[in-house]
Amino acid sequence: MATLSVPRRMMATTHVFVGLVVAATVALLEPAFALEAGIAAIVGGLFPDLDVVAAHRKTLHFPVYYSMLAVPATVLAVARPAGPTVAIAVFLLAAAAHSLSDALGGGHELRPWEGQSPRAVYSHYHGRWLEPRRWIGYDGSPGDLALASMLALPALLVFDGFVRTVVVGMLVVSIGYAALRKSVAAGTERFVE
Repeated sequence: MATLSVPRRMMATTHVFVGLVVAATVALLEPAFALEAGIAAIVGGLFPDLDVVAAHRKTLHFPVYYSMLAVPATVLAVARPAGPTVAIAVFLLAAAAHSLSDALGGGHELRPWEGQSPRAVYSHYHGRWLEPRRWIGYDGSPGDLALASMLALPALLVFDGFVRTVVVGMLVVSIGYAALRKSVAAGTERFVE
């Protein structure tokens, strides 16, 4: 079953919470753009994982290119703050953080806690797969849940309304996924067989 894969090394919610740390900073510095920044962080944090229906961690994961685009977008957002410029900068920063942080977790495999895969995320710039660092053992691990919970705190403290509701919902999903993570792998194996 080594060819099966799961959607992420960190939970998708963890990636979103990383982006929301950026958005919370924006919201504190410029409250007028809080909603745009919050929504852009959520979408940007999730966006790379939409490639789960294609070549996952390769089609929409761009660890170098998102980062390269985020620099001028951030400069533009600081120079000309407006809803669209702030949203684009936060989206790119969240997508870059997602793509880069995938290399920090476990490998691209159904049971990442076994540490069998040498592939974490594909770098189009380098033309090769980056190796997993395994700092976060696997998506849904206790460490991943702890990290997600800590990263969600700034958003919970800064945002209200829609963004806070999404954060609370994602925390509930994170807890449930972490509790069932290994069962999900076993169930997927049975389904595929």
